[in-house]
Formats: sequence, C-alpha cells, structure tokens
Amino acid sequence: MVGTVSTIAADKGTSKNRKSSFTARGIISLTTPGYHADPENKGLYLQITKSQDSIHKSWIFRFSSPVTLKRREMGIGSLESFSLANARLKALDLRRLILDGIDPLEQRTIKRIKAIEANNHSITFADAADRCIKTKQAEWSNSKHKDQWVSTIKAYALPIIGKLKVDQITTAHIVKLLEQEIKKKNGEVEGSFWKVRTETATRLRQRIEVILDWCKAHKYISGDNPARYQGALCHLLPKASKIKKVVHHPALPYQRIGEFVKDLRQHTGYSACALELLILTATRTSEVIEARWSEFDLEAKVWTIPAQRMKAGKEHRVPLNTRAMEILEHLKTIRVNSYLFPSSLHKERALSNMALLTMMRKMPKYADYVPHGFRSTFRDWAAETTDYSNETVELALAHTIQNKAEAAYRRQDQLEKRIRLMQTWVDFINSY
Repeated sequence: MVGTVSTIAADKGTSKNRKSSFTARGIISLTTPGYHADPENKGLYLQITKSQDSIHKSWIFRFSSPVTLKRREMGIGSLESFSLANARLKALDLRRLILDGIDPLEQRTIKRIKAIEANNHSITFADAADRCIKTKQAEWSNSKHKDQWVSTIKAYALPIIGKLKVDQITTAHIVKLLEQEIKKKNGEVEGSFWKVRTETATRLRQRIEVILDWCKAHKYISGDNPARYQGALCHLLPKASKIKKVVHHPALPYQRIGEFVKDLRQHTGYSACALELLILTATRTSEVIEARWSEFDLEAKVWTIPAQRMKAGKEHRVPLNTRAMEILEHLKTIRVNSYLFPSSLHKERALSNMALLTMMRKMPKYADYVPHGFRSTFRDWAAETTDYSNETVELALAHTIQNKAEAAYRRQDQLEKRIRLMQTWVDFINSY
C-alpha cells in the first residue's frame, strides 16, 4: 500500500523484526507476511505478502513528509528488481530529498504526470510522415509525388525509424537508414543504399528532412534537424554528386517514331490513346493521364494545363494537331467521367501512373524504351530535321528557363509558331 499511514500502523508488526540483521541471503529465506524493517537503514522495509500459490516481496520506504508532516510510504520496487544493496542506496537518495524539504512521493507523481504529458505530445516517425504527407500533397502537381513519397518512406525509412518517437531520432539513425544494405533478387548484397541507389536515397533524405522540419514546426522536436545534409551528414556520407550515375530516360530514335506509332495504333483502349496523345503533344505522363475535359477548348484546338499540374508550376497551352483532335473526338463518344482517361477499377479516378509503361511492355520491339523518353525523341527530331528555333521547341516542351534574365523577357508562349511545329511533328509521324 502506498500513501499516508499512521505512526501506529507504520510500526505495527515490525518491532520484533528490527532486531534481526538484514543480509542478501537472509532476506531470501524470510516468508512471514508483513513489514520487515532494515535495522541499518531508517525507513526501509521489506514487505512480504502471500497468495495461495506464491510469496511476493517488495521494498517500501516510510517517511514523514517535510511538506505536510504526515507519515507516508512509497513503493521502491520488488526484490527481483532491487537487491538489498540497491534498495539501501535508493533509500539514502530519498532521505536526502527529505532533508532538502522535498516530498519524494509528490516528486515522483509530478514526474509521472510530466512524462505522460510529454508522451502524449510526441508522435512516432510513421505518424509524422503520414500527417506531413497529407499536409504537403496539396502543393504537389500530381498524385505521382504522393505515391513516390509513400513508397520510398515505406520501403526504406519505416523499417528502421518508423516506430521511433521523432524526438529520439538522431543523425546515427539517418546514417544507418541511408547505408542499409541493398540486395539483389538472389540475396547477394549489391552495396549500400546511398551508393547503389543514390538518386532514390538522396530524395528520401530530403523527404525525411521535410518531415522532421514539419515536426519542428509543430514543436514535436527541437534543435538541429538530423536529416539535414549540411549538418553532420555531409561529414559522414560522400557527396551524392560524386557517386551518382547519370541515367537518362531511354528514348526511341526519332527515325523510328513513325514505325512505333503505326504499331501502337494496332492497340485499343485508354492506355494506347493516352500514349499516342503524349507523343503528339510532347507532354509528360502525369500531364496526360490526369487530363480533364474541362482543360480542353476543342473549338480553338488548345489544351490548357493548369499551373498546379505542371512541373514548373506555370500554366501551359498545348496546340492540338489534327491527329490529337481525332483522338479527342473519339474519346468524347465514350466519355464516362471528368477524366479523358478514366481508371477501369476506380470511379472518378484517372489511369495509373504505370499504365503507359505497361502499354509499352506489350510491344516487345520497344521494351527498352519508356514513355518519358518520347520528349527526347521529339527534341532530337526538331533539332535535326526542322528550322524551328530552340526557344520555340523549349516552349513546346514547357522547360523551365534557367537564365533568370531570359525568363524575365520571355513573356509570350509563341502559340502560333508551336501550332505549326506540332502539325509538322504529326505529319512526320504519319509519313512512315
């Protein structure tokens, strides 16, 4: 029992036991229920209780509160947890607190309350990641960003730091995460994550840094962000730029684009139409599969992609050539929701990010190429076979202008020139 006791209750049944000396071996043989006082330590008692099948022994400390002057007692722990020597040391610490005017039982209660409050205000990294992603996804131009965040964090971060409270995460945890072993399908170790999959590891580190910054803003953590590269990490990991292998998206040679499109037109369905529209407009996968009917002006033959769906965060007008218009007219006849290319599995959702790549894998001759590579195909074709300026072609690709001075002066999107460019492109494709 822990709490206030009377002086009589404190001494009852213990005077006889005060005379015997305590030893580590001797207290093991004690079996008489009640309080057994340690004659060498004032206030320290071994409490023995019996049940039908067992005997329980625990340490009790009795004292007079320096605050209320009432007799009190508090549990120290079981005999299994505290040896005689350790119990005596603990009793000595408690007596020192009393001499300083502190009630040890009150102090323990306050500490427990603070610990509960601190625990209630803390969250695990897994919870923080989930909440941060839900907050940040409104900024992302397409659902692909969320999928990438979720998949990389789930695969590489959660197994190592997912269950940790965010205020427990250190630089050592981040290094362990980034240097985890990457294995081949046969189980052979390929190398460390940071060196073998540098691009993915770099992006994951950045995402963890964002999540921990989110935690800092919500006061779940304080101090330096352990995932910040310019902190301790730059001294523990080699620079990504020094070890990263530059891998370009495999692009079909422009000389084969007519052959490819001719073969593609042998396939039906949304994926085939979406892939051809991507080629005809030189746009990105996410821009095509998430296209909505509200973005198209079929009379003006212009597709306006809103800024929030563009990589550069700027609205982009896309001229629609004759073949692109044919595809759109066909899609109008089978329209089922607000998307041009709706998912067959989920109502009011677009095609999967993998749909176009899957379409290409159905065409074995082109298995080495990817949808995004068609932008390079278009770029090479324009540079090698046409007289259109580099500026016009870059505008068609909606590339970000790196030169700030040039970006300030480029206020027009050269739509008329790009209409001719994209018609020349489809004429080249159809000439095969």
